[in-house]
Amino acid sequence: MSRSGSDPVPAGPARRFAVVGNPENRRVTLFADAVRAAGLPAPRTVPWTEVLRSGGADFAPDEIVRLDSPGENTEVDRLLRDVRDPTAVEGSARWYTRFIGASRALRGGVRLDDAGELAVLFDKRRCHAVLDAAGVPVPWSPTSGPDAVPVTGWDDVRAAMREHRMPRLFVKLAHGSSASGVLAVEASGGGRVRATTSVELTPEGALFNSLKVRRYERERDIAAVVDALAPDGLHLERWLPKASQRGRAADLRVVVVAGRATHAVVRTSTTPLTNLHLGGSRGDLGAVREAVGAAGGRWADVLAVCERAAACFPRTLCVGVDLLPAVGWRRFAVGEVNAFGDLLPRLTGLPGSGAEGLDTYAAQVAAALRHAAGPARPHHRHHSHRTGTVHVSA
Repeated sequence: MSRSGSDPVPAGPARRFAVVGNPENRRVTLFADAVRAAGLPAPRTVPWTEVLRSGGADFAPDEIVRLDSPGENTEVDRLLRDVRDPTAVEGSARWYTRFIGASRALRGGVRLDDAGELAVLFDKRRCHAVLDAAGVPVPWSPTSGPDAVPVTGWDDVRAAMREHRMPRLFVKLAHGSSASGVLAVEASGGGRVRATTSVELTPEGALFNSLKVRRYERERDIAAVVDALAPDGLHLERWLPKASQRGRAADLRVVVVAGRATHAVVRTSTTPLTNLHLGGSRGDLGAVREAVGAAGGRWADVLAVCERAAACFPRTLCVGVDLLPAVGWRRFAVGEVNAFGDLLPRLTGLPGSGAEGLDTYAAQVAAALRHAAGPARPHHRHHSHRTGTVHVSA
């Protein structure tokens, strides 16, 4: 947890919660349920609309303050992006600037999230660079780190594919979330190219997010999408062939609370986009553990990759790590680290995690209360590692 430098340390342990979020959102409801289940009063809810309209919010020194996602609210989206249609793709750079500014305008309290770390987590280029510099395995990217190159449109993407021998790559909005603006691009030896994405390109050239994953086969259409996205900032990553489960591409979302991997879910899909809201489905976590063991690896080492990623953000209590397993279940890389990656309803904690029987929100409440009660710091386990993709072995 973090504290504003000007705020005094409360004389006694903090026992009141507050949440900045959209009051009608199920995230806020689930967190409030977890707080009440811990025997505490329901948290004070500060709406994002209030924060954005009034230039911030104030919290008492003994309030434990959680920031929750500003998504799924039309008015909040309008205040952040200045768009009339919430399904429109554009405006993510404006969203980022205003959201980070609003996060920095929160004053007082004992924070479960750090505005400076949020600024990194919501910029895929910066987040990738931080992870890479810390030795966390990530897909190779030409758009992060000291040698990062700008991407002003499709021509730059094509150039990067040629120069870095990347016939398959992901094009991502630098400040996107929930797969908004993501394209999985593949080029064939004959120069043909196709892209799989949830972006809908209208005949008039407008872009909209869709729940339907579609494939573009004409390069001029792909170029039109990328050129329209580029002003908001783009991040490129090499496409790592992923392991499969029952013939479907698979990856994992692992929630890390106070330095420990507490919850995990397998996501599978027939497309390169495994997000559950885009038609992905939950896979068999037990089968993944068996596959890792059969490949000569250890499940604890897989979780350790996620904990090392979370350790890059020590002032943020909880993150959701997207972990990409390579074909064969022997190597793993971190695709993204999500500040609001804990929405996994009814999922209870992993064996040995300390969160057995708790959902992701209850685990965070318990961790926040532990750290508010004393000077103990979140526990990050240390492991030897290699860069690139991690090879997990016994």
